[in-house]
Amino acid sequence: MPESSILSVENLRKTYGAGATKSVVIDDISFSLRRGECYGLLGPNGAGKTTTMRLCLGLTVPDSGNITLVGHPVPAEARPARLRIGVVPQGDNLDPDFTVTENLLVFGRYFGIPDAVIMGRIPKLLEFANLGAKKNARIGELSGGMKRRLTLARALVNDPDLIFMDEPTTGLDPQARHMIWDRLKSLLADGKTILLTTHFMDEAERLCDRLAVIDHGKVIGEGSPRDLIGQHIEAQVVEVYGENALAWGEAEGRKRSARIEISGETVFCYVNDAQPLLDSLATFDGVRYMHRPANLEDLFLKLTGREMRD
Repeated sequence: MPESSILSVENLRKTYGAGATKSVVIDDISFSLRRGECYGLLGPNGAGKTTTMRLCLGLTVPDSGNITLVGHPVPAEARPARLRIGVVPQGDNLDPDFTVTENLLVFGRYFGIPDAVIMGRIPKLLEFANLGAKKNARIGELSGGMKRRLTLARALVNDPDLIFMDEPTTGLDPQARHMIWDRLKSLLADGKTILLTTHFMDEAERLCDRLAVIDHGKVIGEGSPRDLIGQHIEAQVVEVYGENALAWGEAEGRKRSARIEISGETVFCYVNDAQPLLDSLATFDGVRYMHRPANLEDLFLKLTGREMRD
């Protein structure tokens, strides 16, 4: 593991089943996290993101490959490694029988932290989660956004070096998402390291220093969001919709040296110079359009496809 790496994954492989039912879930994945960065794992449903996280935490045993987590080989030394890790799972698994403060206190005890130390940390954790006014509230009294912020605060109770976050803002309204983003940026500014999975491409583009796109258990792209977009996608995108969008795409779009993808009734045109397309659209009836720079969602859809995954 490089000296600056806090997590190193080398040639990781995991299968389930046997014979005709054998399924390769993780297929020779390698990546590493530098201290102090946010690293994203992106992929469609079933791509292997959550399984990768479970393997890194020692909760699932790999068929082959090497994992080093905060200096410990995993799964052999997963328990001491996890003492330095925080985890924000997909779903909130807070204890409804306890108050906000009690959830933090009881969770801290799992790490062997003395009660006095935990209680000394709780005020700052509640301030971080903007839950000071709810410190004595039961979990059932909290909104979805409050529960998510408490789950994030709980993951910090042991002052971890690395935080695993599995879709931390799923189900939240825009205000709550932005608050979580601000909190995550403050953690990174404080030197924490984050491993993030998300289905929100704007979230990944805002937060991730680097990311890997995973599909069918393989890493199919890795780098910074901007670098990956520049490597795989034309600089500009024109989205064309309306009753005559498909007709325009066939009659005009392909003439203008655009790479075209059609999804439903929308024509996506990928170009480095959009002006010829815009000139054509300005004189074509029955279409509306939007011109924008290429983004991470364009990259994701190009690498993984537009078909639905269950």
